[in-house]
Amino acid sequence: MQIFEVASRTPELVSSLLAVWEGSVRATHLFLSESEIEKIKEYVPQALSGVKHLVIATNELKQPVAFTGVANESLEILFVSPDERGRGIGKKLINYGIENYGVKELAVNEQNQQARGFYEHMGLKVYKRTDLDEQGDPYPLLYMKLLND
Repeated sequence: MQIFEVASRTPELVSSLLAVWEGSVRATHLFLSESEIEKIKEYVPQALSGVKHLVIATNELKQPVAFTGVANESLEILFVSPDERGRGIGKKLINYGIENYGVKELAVNEQNQQARGFYEHMGLKVYKRTDLDEQGDPYPLLYMKLLND
């Protein structure tokens, strides 16, 4: 496995990452309906193109299997292919963000208990909660920071 930042966000790469995103969301965001997933999916390419640092993890075939996006010391996005979950890739991506970009915080959907547990295991702690997500939808967000801050 390789982990590296990508500068060129080609349509092919964005398409590959969109597939990783969709597989990950379907495996972990069980609180979303099919129509909500499709609605959010429309905005993912823009998020991938707009995030300051886009870091991907590739398998031995050099295919993306996970990715993260970082801006302003915040982990903006992190998705792992369902086939790769539980193999330490998420941990490696978070550590890469901490070591290379000074990641100190993130936001996670409250209903995504798997992600919350994973982030707590990685040393993050909830410091704030909102009733709505950033689009104004009724999905509470938990804002988490590294414990050593």
